[in-house]
Amino acid sequence: MVCRRCAVNAAGPSEAESFLRTRLLATGFDQLREFKDATGEVQGALSSIGEAGDENTRRRIARLTRQLETFEPSVTMIGQIKSGKTSLVNAFVGQPDLLPADVNPWTSVVTSLHLYPEAADFRNSASFRFFDEDEWDRLVSGGGRIGELASRAGADEELEKIKKQVAEMREKSRARLGRKFEVMLGQQRDYGYFDKDLIERYVCLGDETDDNAAAGQDGQGRFADITKSADLHLTRPSLPVRICIRDTPGVNDTFMMREQITIRAIRDSRICVVVLSAHQALSSADLALIRLITHVRSRDVIIFVNRIDELSDPASEVPMIARSISDTLERHNGPADAEVIFGSALWASAALKGDKSGLPAGSARALKTRSETAQFSEAVNDLDLQDPASMAWAVSGIPELQSAVASRIAAGLGAAMLQRTSASGLNLATSITAADQLAVKSQNPEQEVHLDSTAGRQQVAAIIKNRKAALSAEFDAITTAFSERMNRVQESFLERATASLVLHLEKLGEKVPWTYDPAGLRVLLNSSHKVLARKSTVAFDTAIRSAAHDFAAVYLKSFGLQPDEFPLALPNAPRVPPPVSLGRTIALDLQGQWWKRWWMQRRGYDAYAAAFTNLIREETDPVVQELRDDMAQDIRHQACADFEAFLSEQESVFDTLDRLREGGEAEIAAFVEKQEATAGKRDLSAALQLLRKYSAYE
Repeated sequence: MVCRRCAVNAAGPSEAESFLRTRLLATGFDQLREFKDATGEVQGALSSIGEAGDENTRRRIARLTRQLETFEPSVTMIGQIKSGKTSLVNAFVGQPDLLPADVNPWTSVVTSLHLYPEAADFRNSASFRFFDEDEWDRLVSGGGRIGELASRAGADEELEKIKKQVAEMREKSRARLGRKFEVMLGQQRDYGYFDKDLIERYVCLGDETDDNAAAGQDGQGRFADITKSADLHLTRPSLPVRICIRDTPGVNDTFMMREQITIRAIRDSRICVVVLSAHQALSSADLALIRLITHVRSRDVIIFVNRIDELSDPASEVPMIARSISDTLERHNGPADAEVIFGSALWASAALKGDKSGLPAGSARALKTRSETAQFSEAVNDLDLQDPASMAWAVSGIPELQSAVASRIAAGLGAAMLQRTSASGLNLATSITAADQLAVKSQNPEQEVHLDSTAGRQQVAAIIKNRKAALSAEFDAITTAFSERMNRVQESFLERATASLVLHLEKLGEKVPWTYDPAGLRVLLNSSHKVLARKSTVAFDTAIRSAAHDFAAVYLKSFGLQPDEFPLALPNAPRVPPPVSLGRTIALDLQGQWWKRWWMQRRGYDAYAAAFTNLIREETDPVVQELRDDMAQDIRHQACADFEAFLSEQESVFDTLDRLREGGEAEIAAFVEKQEATAGKRDLSAALQLLRKYSAYE
């Protein structure tokens, strides 16, 4: 009997296919390779500091090194259903058949692919987490967001239709899982391998259950409808550093079952890739998708127009699609400067397999046309475009996508990580570089020290306590003001909208349905978020500078170290995530039949106004609450955590200096001798110079 893990290895690509994939997948990652080199330089500098430092310094250096080693920037893929998003993810990963591309419209699984550089001892693994009972009840009992809207609006016919469909889904789930159904909710299953069958069991909903499945057989899609997230850990050829690719469910499903899941995935990533189909590339019908990316920085949004292989004339149609996308984004206040890439996951898959014979005739013709007319970027400079597989890969758009992702990681999250780590390393190194100064000062009996060890430690403890309390109080004020401002915005919007409704009734009566654009509410809430971001950044920077000033005074009084002799590296304020939840669909975004029925069911101006106010308040409350209770608190938590890390570093520096001083000339001399015996002053000086370069990132 062949074990599953062996079966996976046997089913892998041939040696020739592996060589081809490695060559193709290397394209576009130049900036990631440069980032890897920079990370290696910083790790080397940290190693020099650790070797020259004491045990306390080495522990903290080891922690910083682990942070660099485990750094995993994430990229979230969102898009329309049937845009070929999952096929694109498979091509990006280098395994065309990895994830099932034909998931059922009810599936709500977020699949995170944790990609690692190739290593001989690496073992694939997988984890699958199920919805907990509350999440499941809300998902199927309420009918998703549309079910909530229909219930509030009194759209009984639509609500019954939704309830019927989710009831069918619930019964299929119970039939598949039997008595295990309730027990499995909220649980997680871990595997030391994965293959296609295992993935499909948890990610892809199968067809109607048969008797065997109902009896408990592990068939396709058995657990997919209760699976919340899937995490796959695997290596990827030619990948310089770790990356996480999140494949989210499509967002334009009929009942918006997946919207909040996708919002959370975007919020957790810095980079967002929006996958569109060339046949329906971001029309006004995709307003829900546009709303989700409107509040993400343009620089962090990449739009990939997939399936251009299905265009009859890519040369003429691609420019028209590009103009249409630009016009739609501008018309609906989307990210105007987002990079747009055109390509085909089908062509990429054919290139990775080294076989174009399986392409449909129309796709093959489009590939030939695109190959003759495309303008190639620098991302494909290393490819031999006379080779058919290389040409198919070049026009697939994957090299440009990889280059776009690499540049954003290197200039964004990657640079921020290097700055933060380098600043921490510099602060830990100050205790080492100060040893020579302490040695000189210990020889000077006239050197005046105002604080002994006990008094110095007391002052350090007081600085930490008082500065933490001050930052906490500042964030109390910031979040309170943020909450009050959002409440005012919400009330003002309700007043304006209700007044508009009453005016409409007075002029046109009850027979003409009324509409009202909620864009104004989102603009004002986004403005509140910008104020929160600005105040949070100022509060962090002020707290860091104040604490640094306090510590500099202690170092002067305790050790006679002048600020210019003992400079402190200050970390940048943590990034404030975009308010993606503002893209959440509310009742006013919809113009369906149920909204018209809501309108026709009311009689009397007072009934309209009161019912409308209640409906919109219930709709906007979750948006306001998420910004206030979740996002604002996350911002606060991250700022306080980074601030406390800085305080902890300074406490460690003081401990090292105080121990040296208390040990006297012999202790200081031994410490200096150790430096020269290990890294050497020249190596340490070079390490400090390198860390200063990376810590200067803004």
